[in-house]
Amino acid sequence: MNQPVRRARATGTDTLEEETGGLSAVDVSVTYVRKRTGEEVTAVQGLDLRVEPREFVSIVGPSGCGKSTFLKVVAGLAEPTSGTVLLNGQPISDASDRRAMVFQDASLFPWYSVIRNLTYGMECRGVSAKKARSAVLPLLDKVGLTGFEKHYPYELSGGMQQRVNLARALAVDPEILLMDEPFAALDAQTREIMQAELLRIWAETRKTVLFVTHQIDEAIFLSDRVIVMSARPGRIILDTRIDLPRPRSLEIKETPEFLGLQKKIWSLLEQEVVKSMKLQDPK
Repeated sequence: MNQPVRRARATGTDTLEEETGGLSAVDVSVTYVRKRTGEEVTAVQGLDLRVEPREFVSIVGPSGCGKSTFLKVVAGLAEPTSGTVLLNGQPISDASDRRAMVFQDASLFPWYSVIRNLTYGMECRGVSAKKARSAVLPLLDKVGLTGFEKHYPYELSGGMQQRVNLARALAVDPEILLMDEPFAALDAQTREIMQAELLRIWAETRKTVLFVTHQIDEAIFLSDRVIVMSARPGRIILDTRIDLPRPRSLEIKETPEFLGLQKKIWSLLEQEVVKSMKLQDPK
């Protein structure tokens, strides 16, 4: 069984520090039955994936290829039909705050202020309101929302709401962040800004991130590696390392290296998108 990665501290001593956040998926398949038709559907088939601690990995693929399904399995919100998912070498069996999910919809409580949205989960676990508030205030600064503590969700833009959503996920100090198209509902300009903001936050927190997106340029810009999945049943057909220098600014999207990676991924993904469209065609 895989073991947590251990890395020596940079202190000149022999003390070892356990580094957490390593994820392994071994031969994972997910099959479900559609309630309306009774049809059995295999969403994911024989998926093997290793994500190193602190690594940023994005998954792209055609609609219906099982990207979000796999993310829910990692989150413990769904069970694989076969195979195993391991976090730090231990099987994932149910939901846990060691794995925080960030969805496309911020899903904030509209009747609570920003600060109350952030502290709510901690208070539900028995943390005092005062202690919870002290814990989340630095996160507001980290996501660029200092001064908005007393604002309500309706007073915030879509991008600001997603910053609150991200801060809420970070508030539980997870070992891995699972992000399911978190910027899909934003306009193009805000989406670009949020990509840069996410990289800044990731550089500060260095959480392991598994990020699902339909946007190839978004995946390349953010990631250490990009995983391409096939049309349903979803399998990994490409696992490519993104050897672009960090830190990255949005201008990197205009470089020949970036455009070459985008072309490489799209040339493969285009075939799978066509297959996916045929699968969805009732004819």
